[in-house]
Amino acid sequence: MIDVLIIGSGIAGLTAAINASNNNSNVVVLSKTYPTHSQSVQAQGGINAVLYEDNDSVDIHIEDTYKASAKLSNKDNIKIMCENAKETIFWLDSIGVPFNRTIDNKISQRKFGGTKKIRTCYSSDYTGLKILHTLYDKCIKQNIQFENEHLLLNLIIENNSCIGVTALDIKEGIVKEFLAKTTIIATGGYAGIYTNHTTNSYANTADGISIAFNAGVILSNMEFVQFHPTSLENSNILISESARGEGGYLLDEFENRFIDELKPRDEVARAIYEKIEKNQKVYLDLRHLGIDKIKELMPQERRLAYDYSNIKIEEQLLPISPSSHYSMGGIKTDINARTNIRNLFACGECAEASIHGANRLGGNSLLEIVTFGKIAGINASNDGKNIGELNTSTNYAKEDEENINNIYNYSTKINFYTKKDDIGNLLFNNLGLFRNEKKISALIKTIEELNLDIKNMGIVDKSKTYNKNLVEFLEFRNILNVALLVSISALNRKESRGSHFRLDYPLERQEYEKNTIIKKLDNKIIVEFEEIVWKLI
Repeated sequence: MIDVLIIGSGIAGLTAAINASNNNSNVVVLSKTYPTHSQSVQAQGGINAVLYEDNDSVDIHIEDTYKASAKLSNKDNIKIMCENAKETIFWLDSIGVPFNRTIDNKISQRKFGGTKKIRTCYSSDYTGLKILHTLYDKCIKQNIQFENEHLLLNLIIENNSCIGVTALDIKEGIVKEFLAKTTIIATGGYAGIYTNHTTNSYANTADGISIAFNAGVILSNMEFVQFHPTSLENSNILISESARGEGGYLLDEFENRFIDELKPRDEVARAIYEKIEKNQKVYLDLRHLGIDKIKELMPQERRLAYDYSNIKIEEQLLPISPSSHYSMGGIKTDINARTNIRNLFACGECAEASIHGANRLGGNSLLEIVTFGKIAGINASNDGKNIGELNTSTNYAKEDEENINNIYNYSTKINFYTKKDDIGNLLFNNLGLFRNEKKISALIKTIEELNLDIKNMGIVDKSKTYNKNLVEFLEFRNILNVALLVSISALNRKESRGSHFRLDYPLERQEYEKNTIIKKLDNKIIVEFEEIVWKLI
């Protein structure tokens, strides 16, 4: 019997696994890919924490985070994250994360956008990768069980309690049932649905969020998607905020600076995109930093720029453009990482833990996913100790096996790969940095039509084992589902706030100083707005 089942093997999932295992729980991590392929590696720039209070404070960190959220976060949750940030960094340091250090052996910190102080700890520009690999090594040492190459199909819900999941074993081509006392969803965010306009990997297809919603899990703030200001033009390869934090300039095509590079990401991204819409080029200038500093602090940026754009950043301007990067919304969780379904938890980017609100500060994502990964792991472990052996009379694996077999009989009149690209383009153009009712409504209509036509978008490959075509079809269905939810949420928020900018409602409106709640009831999508209540515990 599995005590704690974790879906996803990024930083949030691995942190949850370690903490649940430390709490004497039997842990299994289920993952579509392999842990080292997680989207977490894209978190390059750093992780925030107040380490030295001579020039900073936890209260300032809380206020910076709350201000960036545009009043759509819960200060209780932010307080927990910020107060535990120092302990989080020292724990990561203790297990081997190779943070950059000063000459007196303190952990180095750099400035990120939207913050009053220097508080972002880093490992050159490989911070997410280094944290991920260190956590995975620790999981291996603790003999935590991994079930890789398993695609989540459904949550098993009985009497409003989650008792496990079904998943497709990609290698064997069979559907398996995993019963567990508690389950944690840590499958990442949904910025990847913006196909060909995202810094996310192709594997980041919002599976967990889509499947959770279909199972009755409440989502929140799905309209808020962060566009990173600097990705390589025409390739969407991320150039970390660390490049601007270390002193990089943003230049227009006349080589003039046009915005404070360290303003919040939403403001910087919109300023860049306004120029691009006018057919103007925008560049990141790092030449003045010098080759030695670039090699020391931005080795990955230097390599990526050369590999993908044939540009030497120590000598040449780097053409950039905004790309979909991070999702602030997701599965609604409370301060303990619990969802509205008993024994079901969520953490990481797939969860809306009322931290980022309408816009996220760089460096806070890694802090959040480690903080709430720990909270989820410990609470799931504790809850599981009060649950006895699980029994079910339903063969859920058989039901999903039949559903999979039906897909093999779908028509292939329409190429879903083409439609996936189309949706990515429509999302970027109609639900990107600038939005309005006409564009959003058109997008919703297109998605609804595609959903009606899904049985004409079948698969060509009829094999069972390692059927990539089948996996990508199932991912496409999840993309369509989440794209619809993001669009409906955006249509209902008739204001501009943070990353959600409506040309037809360009100002913040006080009546929308609430969280967007989206849920399924009687097979209908319901949108509501919920007051934010916090007590500063």
